[in-house]
Amino acid sequence: MNIRGSVVLVTGANRGLGLAFAREALARGAAKVYAGMRDTTGFAEPGLIPVRLDVTDPQTIAAAAESCGDVTVVVNNAGIGALTNGALDPELEAQSRRLFETNLYGIVRISQAFAPILERNRPGAIIDVLSDLTWLVNPVLTAYALSKAAAWSYTNHLRVQLKPQGTQVLSLHVGFIDTDLTKGLDIPKNDPRDVARHTYEALEAGESEIMADESTRALKRSLSTATPAYIDPPSHG
Repeated sequence: MNIRGSVVLVTGANRGLGLAFAREALARGAAKVYAGMRDTTGFAEPGLIPVRLDVTDPQTIAAAAESCGDVTVVVNNAGIGALTNGALDPELEAQSRRLFETNLYGIVRISQAFAPILERNRPGAIIDVLSDLTWLVNPVLTAYALSKAAAWSYTNHLRVQLKPQGTQVLSLHVGFIDTDLTKGLDIPKNDPRDVARHTYEALEAGESEIMADESTRALKRSLSTATPAYIDPPSHG
């Protein structure tokens, strides 16, 4: 699937990784890039078409599908995070429900709305932004990890179902990214521009998964060992 000449929709595109995906699509020659966001007020990024889109709101999704009927590539980027006190936190259930609404069901809703459009405009593609926390254990991010692990499973099922209609589905797994979500955290972070570039390269190469940094690649490799990373995770102090 080539980005050049394609019509791209990026959810959560007003900042951070989503904005990087939208800008990189333009740089790679996309014919049109829709920037989905909950509030388009004041958004004036050259070359990007702002679209009001809240992945938790079926009405805005339906409206976006109606107005963006020429889309050939969907980037499911919209996501939220939250901190918890681990697997026994009394607030874990409530936090998880809130994160699932965006991080899992947002992907489900967008995929269901745009799959027919991608079939009509084939070839098409969906990129689901996931996380290294699909496999990495970090107690303070338990709720977030649950939502991303569920989204990974959904992406795998979606890939198989959409293959016959000519829609490529690619999952992006990556560690911390230098965005507002990680602002103030003194940890190694990936440049969102690099993540977007590597992901589009993987898409154009026909791949189904991309590990966007070395630590995530190491996590994935550990899955085939006797003691995978989720059994014996790195210490978090």
